[in-house]
Amino acid sequence: MGTGAEERTGNPAVGRGWPPGFIWGASTSAYQIEGAAAADGKGPSIWDTRVREPGRIAAGDAGDIACDHYHRYAEDVALMGRLGLDAYRFSISWPRVLPAGRGAANAAGLDFYDRLVDRLLEAHIDPWICLYHWDLPQALEERGGWQNRDSAGWFADYAVLVARRLGDRVKRYATFNEPGVFALFGYVMDWQAPGLRSRDAYFAAMHHVNLAHGAAVDVLRDLVPGASIGAIHNRQPCRPGGPAPGDADAARRMDLYWNRAFPDPQILGVYPAELAEVLDRWNRPGDMARICRPTDWFGLNHYSPIYMLADPSAELGFAWTGPPATAEQTGVGWVIDAEAFRDTMLDVARRYRLPVYVTENGYGATDEPDAAGEIADPDRIAYLSAYIGAVGDAIDAGADVRGYFVWSLLDNFEWGSGYGQRFGIVHVDYATQVRSPKASARWYADLIRAARGGGTFV
Repeated sequence: MGTGAEERTGNPAVGRGWPPGFIWGASTSAYQIEGAAAADGKGPSIWDTRVREPGRIAAGDAGDIACDHYHRYAEDVALMGRLGLDAYRFSISWPRVLPAGRGAANAAGLDFYDRLVDRLLEAHIDPWICLYHWDLPQALEERGGWQNRDSAGWFADYAVLVARRLGDRVKRYATFNEPGVFALFGYVMDWQAPGLRSRDAYFAAMHHVNLAHGAAVDVLRDLVPGASIGAIHNRQPCRPGGPAPGDADAARRMDLYWNRAFPDPQILGVYPAELAEVLDRWNRPGDMARICRPTDWFGLNHYSPIYMLADPSAELGFAWTGPPATAEQTGVGWVIDAEAFRDTMLDVARRYRLPVYVTENGYGATDEPDAAGEIADPDRIAYLSAYIGAVGDAIDAGADVRGYFVWSLLDNFEWGSGYGQRFGIVHVDYATQVRSPKASARWYADLIRAARGGGTFV
């Protein structure tokens, strides 16, 4: 893929010409880093509820403090500047700006995002806003949440609030992060908030989230001059976890739910045929036109292939299983397969014919500082080198990939895993909130500077 210099440094930017304007960034989400769970008028989200249910989260962890980014955002933006990031993708906490999910706005919450955006722009870092990264206001969940068709209107009103407040400075917007994940895990598998196990709840939420996406696209298009709008989808190859014919069918059906149930209607204007029949109960005349609104880019989150088994006792007839024992894995047991990542980018580019931004990709482990306070994470560096190399290979093969955002800037609250999994390139000591760049942060900073023809991390 590159030169001898590249092989010696492990840096895929050396010896490769990246497209002009290629964006290097990092991603986070509100509930995972902000903390300040009840500060300054913020209302509770479904995750504030979930973490208080016994046995739901590893070690009984919660996002009440997390990385305390709400109070330490200036320090975090300074870190981004040292890394040389072009862009920072973060989410707005819906219950921070609308404590009841609708109605009266919370001035203090909006002021926080004002300050964050202004600090990013002062640092010459482009803010990319995601409107929804899983933290539905609890007050709306009590009205039916995404099962309620009115949720599309609630989300549109929330988008109006954000667009009017930040649209003079922020031009990059994603409507949703990984709807395929939070719908499956939250409504039919009971792995995440709101913790349901219902086929009807799942299919209702699927359709109403798609409606909400279309409504928000129209709001952003109307209210933000020059807006660049997309949605973010987690796409993973779905593979049989066993040799039985039913396992192959389980993988095929998981591909429909995980990879196609949201981007197909949002971009192509159709549900996969197998889903369209099921969704007829919720899909009203004119809905597909409301869902399929013109967008500007495809946000791709990718980590590893996933493996499925047939399971007649499960709500959807299939169950998750572990990868083959012989597969190379990350520190948290996810398969490492950079070729699958390359192929996924190519598939997305061909199927949806939109520019692609890799909005999440990263390596989970259990990194801790050594006696000198250094965090060496060579396995993460090797993973990032291989996967960023795959981005370059996909571009060379014709995919219009225009940016890469590492997950994550900071170690953070990783949902059901609590604080036991660390994906950050910056270590966070949760007891003291001290931030310490890992070796991978320096590597990523040097990659960015090499790609631009610049110097090294300082």
